[in-house]
Amino acid sequence: MPMQRIYLDHAATTPVRPEVREAMLPYLGEEAFGNPSSGHHFGRAARAGLEQARKQVAEALGVSMREVVFTSGGTEADNMGILGAALSQIFGEQRRAHLVSTPIEHKAVLASLKEAEKHGARVTLLPVNRDGVVALDALDEILSHRATGDDPTLVSVMWVNNETGVIQPVPEIARRCAEAGVPFHTDAVQAFGKIPVNLKDVPVSSAVISAHKIGGPKGVGAIFVRERKGVRGLVHGGGQQGGLRPGTENVAGAVGLGLAAELAVAEQPETHRRLSAIRDALAKAIRERVSDLVVHGEGAPRGPNILHMSAPETDSESMLMHLDLAGLACASGSACSTGSVEPSHVLTAMGVPRDIAVAAVRMSVGALSSMEQVPHIAETYAQCVAKVRQLRAVLARA
Repeated sequence: MPMQRIYLDHAATTPVRPEVREAMLPYLGEEAFGNPSSGHHFGRAARAGLEQARKQVAEALGVSMREVVFTSGGTEADNMGILGAALSQIFGEQRRAHLVSTPIEHKAVLASLKEAEKHGARVTLLPVNRDGVVALDALDEILSHRATGDDPTLVSVMWVNNETGVIQPVPEIARRCAEAGVPFHTDAVQAFGKIPVNLKDVPVSSAVISAHKIGGPKGVGAIFVRERKGVRGLVHGGGQQGGLRPGTENVAGAVGLGLAAELAVAEQPETHRRLSAIRDALAKAIRERVSDLVVHGEGAPRGPNILHMSAPETDSESMLMHLDLAGLACASGSACSTGSVEPSHVLTAMGVPRDIAVAAVRMSVGALSSMEQVPHIAETYAQCVAKVRQLRAVLARA
């Protein structure tokens, strides 16, 4: 009998939805393959598809079309939102950029901050509590320095953490930044399609989404930029997308993102209900079998799809190997940092003890998940915990 394989890594990527794949096909074949910058029939057909996709993304986010810029994905978009803003200050207004963020951000944000430092920017990381929620009093203190000359030039806080699923109070952070006159950037990649994300009601300066997290293709994303003069382009060439992200656009990818975004917003309430029910049932079933289970961020509001947990006296590397051999595809945290044996920077910032942090496993449910899978997943996880603990005990005695 073939092994039952269950995919539990939807936070890393999702399968492309059939309707999204169908929408993309004309732009990959002979029907509308043209360069969208060309003025002939084939180019106009591609341009029409591109602008329809831009309209879909704009409506999904509650913004105007001119504020949407297509990118190669969330990483590029975060670089543009953070490093582009820093360079705009450094080279545009001839002032030292002061970037404020948190230590639990995606590596795309943290790497952008480090690069900005190389160009003379100052970086301040706000502390988070034991559940991974940013300290608003620390943010207020930073924002109050605006009158003293040590003012922040950009604040960046992710909406939903990619490892723990913890939701940050982004609307409140954005409001406080707006009142202080400080631009605010948010990585909304894990939030979009899972919780309400309407930028019409949230005063963010820039926000990032990615297609492959919501049933779209890999290699395409978008950034919302409210004031383009506050962001410097990182790529130089033609005048596409207002010169902010020049180069021939990935039309098929953008079309896929457009439809995936439209569907994600339309289905978001039901998606939240369904996934949170599966996630909570899974946590309950596992805890019944592993009584000392630690669920990270459990005391804070979380997105519906992520269960990040540790079984004491195990390690994530061994757990992931045993889980995969048993047919469960999971992760230790972010798929962008695989191969690391160090504890997650997110859990470290939350003050999780090292021996617990190195045992973390992330299960993320999605389109391929069902309530019927829960007992099998829980039992398999518990069996793997027992095997790893037994193996570690043998090695400790050796």
